[in-house]
Amino acid sequence: MPKNVVALLLLTVIAVVSCKEPKEEKEPVAALPEKIEPVEVKEFGYNLNDYLVVRDTVKAGDSFGEILQRNNLNYPEIYNIVEGAKDSFNIASLRAGKPYTLLCKKEDTLQLPKCFIYQPNSIDYVVVDFTDSTKVRKGKKDVKLVEREATGVINSSLYVTLQEKGLSPIVAYKMSDIYAWTVDFFRIQKGDRFKVIFTEKYIDDSIYAGVDKIKAAYFEHKDEAFYAFPFETDSTKHIVDFFDENAKNLRRAFLKAPVQFSRISSRYNLKRRIAYYGNRIRPHKGTDFAAPVGTPILSTANGTVVESARRGGNGNYVKVKHNSTYATQYLHMKKRKVSVGEYVKQGDVIGWVGMTGNTSGPHVCYRFWKHGRQVDPFKQDLPKAEPIEDSLKVKYLDYIQPVKHQLDALVFPSEETINDEEFLTELNEKNATSSNKSN
Repeated sequence: MPKNVVALLLLTVIAVVSCKEPKEEKEPVAALPEKIEPVEVKEFGYNLNDYLVVRDTVKAGDSFGEILQRNNLNYPEIYNIVEGAKDSFNIASLRAGKPYTLLCKKEDTLQLPKCFIYQPNSIDYVVVDFTDSTKVRKGKKDVKLVEREATGVINSSLYVTLQEKGLSPIVAYKMSDIYAWTVDFFRIQKGDRFKVIFTEKYIDDSIYAGVDKIKAAYFEHKDEAFYAFPFETDSTKHIVDFFDENAKNLRRAFLKAPVQFSRISSRYNLKRRIAYYGNRIRPHKGTDFAAPVGTPILSTANGTVVESARRGGNGNYVKVKHNSTYATQYLHMKKRKVSVGEYVKQGDVIGWVGMTGNTSGPHVCYRFWKHGRQVDPFKQDLPKAEPIEDSLKVKYLDYIQPVKHQLDALVFPSEETINDEEFLTELNEKNATSSNKSN
């Protein structure tokens, strides 16, 4: 084939190839996003996704009606809601600082509230639903109980020792209540020790809601051991008392003190001399418990109020007759809470610490009467509470066996140190033995 023909064919092929459109590269088709369902948020028995949620706290001076009016409801509607709720919910019980929630339907352009939820504490709540007619229901948030254990050696006080361990002061108050009849917390000594097993409350597994109950306790005071285990002695009235390892009731007919966590500033002393009066003997027939003004004063036993007045050096005072043998008197109150003829139970608040009458500082002068004569309450052999019934004793001893074993297994901080030292000594001895053998 002639050369000029070959060249012509090559040029033709090149021209045809060059005239072809470049092949388009197809872009990968993007995958459609998966449809994500909204997470269902349930609270107070409602799916909050269906509502516009308004959260706030009750302000000082707020009323139930003012809160609803502030959120676009008119007075005729508020009146109907209040009338419908008044038999089931005390609308005057709202307290400043407490949270509330309003639920409004999303499709409602006016965003009018359909439900009011009040939380008096972190667990309980009250729902006032006025979607159609007014309905009130009460509920509780789900609470998880977590068991905790603690031990300690006291350097100053039970309260401070627990605080140093990062534990709630409520544990100290509960232990103080348990041992109020058997341990003199005003004479706690350095070196006294304790063990306690208790439960704490958590909302949604993470929100701390306080101490629940003491499951078991051990207190060592002046080398004397005091166990304490709660046990229900009356399933009908749900009466729970604390007993020791031998089923003896820890409770006594009288509390050791009329105020919690105070100190004795002056004891019963018939030969007390006062420099202010020329160092003359002026008997002090009461026991003074120093405490800040406003501290609640408790009746140390069940009884009837026979005097409630303000008189002379006594200031504001209350006297309680417990039976034909015993009576108690509480002086220098800021304010009295009870009236003559009123029946009070052990631990009831009967007034508050003050400085009325002849006193140089805030305290309550506690006077103890036996057969009409004032005596030193700390030197009396006071009656004990009723023991556990024989029919329940075997059941009680079986019940406490595992928890007592758990309590006994706990070690005090000082024992932990000793054990660590023993372990290190033993380890060093083993290393020394191994070294001698290898040599």
